[in-house]
Amino acid sequence: AYPAAERAVRALAEAVRYGQWRREAAEPGKVPEYEDIDEKGAAALITGLLDRGEGLTPGAEDTCALLARYGIPVRRAVPAPTADAAAEAARTLGYPVALKATAPHLRHRADLGGVRLDLADEEQLRRSYAELTELFGSPQEVRPVVQTMAPRGVDTVVRSVIDPAAGAVLSFGLAGAPSQLLDDMAHRLVPVTGREATSMIRSIRTAPLLFGWRGSAPVDTPALEELLLRVSRLVDDHPEVAAVTLEPVVVAPHGASVLGASVRLAPPPVRDDLGPRTLPAY
Repeated sequence: AYPAAERAVRALAEAVRYGQWRREAAEPGKVPEYEDIDEKGAAALITGLLDRGEGLTPGAEDTCALLARYGIPVRRAVPAPTADAAAEAARTLGYPVALKATAPHLRHRADLGGVRLDLADEEQLRRSYAELTELFGSPQEVRPVVQTMAPRGVDTVVRSVIDPAAGAVLSFGLAGAPSQLLDDMAHRLVPVTGREATSMIRSIRTAPLLFGWRGSAPVDTPALEELLLRVSRLVDDHPEVAAVTLEPVVVAPHGASVLGASVRLAPPPVRDDLGPRTLPAY
């Protein structure tokens, strides 16, 4: 008996949600296999970095090499300490290019003018370079890089960290204000299954932006799901990978482009009971 119809409907809704959760828990899905993953090559690279004492924060080249072992390409970004170096990098990469400030206080801050996109020729590139250094300081302070343009889409962020209590956790959200101000992030324990990757993308409050909100083009969510699963496999296969951050990941109508990546390595944890907890079936 309920004193009001609203409470009865709310109770029924909770019962339906609980039933859905039970069904999903009973059929969590599978962790997919990818033939192009080079687990041994990644292990050798990680061991070499740790042996050389460079494991905590590998450089951009080693980070890209490690991610490439798991089929995660990162778009090349060439440092541009001078305008001439920027022009040479653009000629090598091919126009159009983006000019980005990578100083910590300007990184990923297009709203501050630290990112200039769709530069079609050397004249535009040199003008943008001059504006960037005039606004924010010397090239040493700005740390500009030149990068090939990615197809337009929705900027997202993919992260993984080792939680002391829960183990490896994979997180996903939209880049920028949605995740930073609203904490609109989805989290799953590693290893993530195909079904969990699908639910991650759809569980954030800003998910409609990925599926054609207000007439915009839907983005390639299967490519995004595959990226999540590949990061999950990397972290699950190698306990030395303490953290991964891919930001931004631009998800376009066709494909997903990783424009920035960082990895933190550390000796594997002493505990071997990290990860999802399950009760034995009787």
